[in-house]
Amino acid sequence: MSPDAHFGEQPTAPYLEAIVSYGFRGSRRFHVPGHKGGAGADPGLRNALGDRALALDIAQDIEGIDIGPSPTPYERAEQLAAAAYGASRTWFLTNGATQGNHALCLAVAPLGAHVLVQRNSHASVIDGLVLSGGTASFVAPEYDVELGMAHGVTPEALAAALGRAADIGAAFIVSPTYYGMAADVRGCAEVAHAAGVALIVDCAWGSHFGFHPALPESPLRLGADAMLASTHKIVGSLTQSAMLHLATDSRIDADAVARAVRLVRSTSPNSLLLASLDSARRQLAVHGEALLDRTLAASARARVAIDAVSGCSVVGEAMVGRPGIAGWDPLRIVIDVRGTGCTGYELAAALRATYDTYVELATHATLVLVLGLGQPVEPLESFPHDFAEVVRRMARAGRGPAIARPPAALEQQTVVPIRNAFLGVGESVPTDDAIGRISCESIAGYPPGVPTLLPGERVTAEVVAYLRELTTAGARLHGAADPSLATIRVLVREPT
Repeated sequence: MSPDAHFGEQPTAPYLEAIVSYGFRGSRRFHVPGHKGGAGADPGLRNALGDRALALDIAQDIEGIDIGPSPTPYERAEQLAAAAYGASRTWFLTNGATQGNHALCLAVAPLGAHVLVQRNSHASVIDGLVLSGGTASFVAPEYDVELGMAHGVTPEALAAALGRAADIGAAFIVSPTYYGMAADVRGCAEVAHAAGVALIVDCAWGSHFGFHPALPESPLRLGADAMLASTHKIVGSLTQSAMLHLATDSRIDADAVARAVRLVRSTSPNSLLLASLDSARRQLAVHGEALLDRTLAASARARVAIDAVSGCSVVGEAMVGRPGIAGWDPLRIVIDVRGTGCTGYELAAALRATYDTYVELATHATLVLVLGLGQPVEPLESFPHDFAEVVRRMARAGRGPAIARPPAALEQQTVVPIRNAFLGVGESVPTDDAIGRISCESIAGYPPGVPTLLPGERVTAEVVAYLRELTTAGARLHGAADPSLATIRVLVREPT
């Protein structure tokens, strides 16, 4: 059945409705989980979550929910999500977009297969290649040296990278970035398809794209063969829930993806996460444009007020048209704080200490606020005042400290296959002694979780200096065996 056939059903939430029916009708539960719908749970947990949430924490394979005559409520929920996004097939994910990246790597990059990966892709793509045994070449994104901000891959850069190898089967790119900048997905799709390559778009930060005329279009409608959407990030499902969508004319084998999704999926997926995906899809499809109208208007007012704060400017729409930026997301408010003489890390700490206000991301040069589909307006309206007060108290003469130079890893390639480096025999050595050796680990500043050093890459002095600067400034190192960076794990020999 065509996805369009389900559009009349968008106001329903079949999976949510099915677990509500089972959860509250008083069924006798002689199956897992052991808390028995809440009655056997610790009183503290019952008080924290409420009996209603625990009553809906239901195991897989309950008749009338995810087993029984097809389509089951679970199958219909995924079909409705596919219809909403214009996909041929959608999978609900309960381990975030990470699970989707793992599954896609297993499907399109099995042992020895060659793929092209945007160098600042999420660490889960690299982890997926460790699992699958595929090999990767890398394409660098455009990079803003002043702001220390990576943008998208251009079609020209993608074409050049694809031209360097004839055996690439798929290309992984990122759009939008953590900063809300969207790549030229249509141009990249045309380049990839002309080379006979499938295009996969990590749209984790753009699950709302395509649902309002003021937003960039969904990658699927721009020619992508597959896209990932971290539904929890913007659209409002529960944390750790996401979706994987396959295009109607995808060059990727749906059966291979389905097998891979099953491989990396728990046999006990959380019903609350799945129900939240079903309900978030309903709200987005039915009320998304109206909710976005209100949020976009509030965002515009906040950006004007923030832009008026001395020493600060909002980075956004004016960037569109630069290399690697074909569009932007107004639900991301990116503040350039260099004119305050402070780092974003310092200002973020002051906001927490003074106003109990938490931003999504702080860097040397910026603060990033992430708004939701139905963003509460009052806190957003008060933020510019609070932020201005923090800046007034903390601002120093001059500009903020210089940003680390762009890591050379945006250009370098692995010299040992990722899987071999990760699974090979390694040793931990003092960081300065690791320079010139081959890394066994993927190390990323977090957030956003983009690797600065990959398994199989040579450790360079520049990469070490950049990682040290991140830790000194207050960033966390994700994936490092030694988060203090006193040591780095390097390769002794590859597996036999």
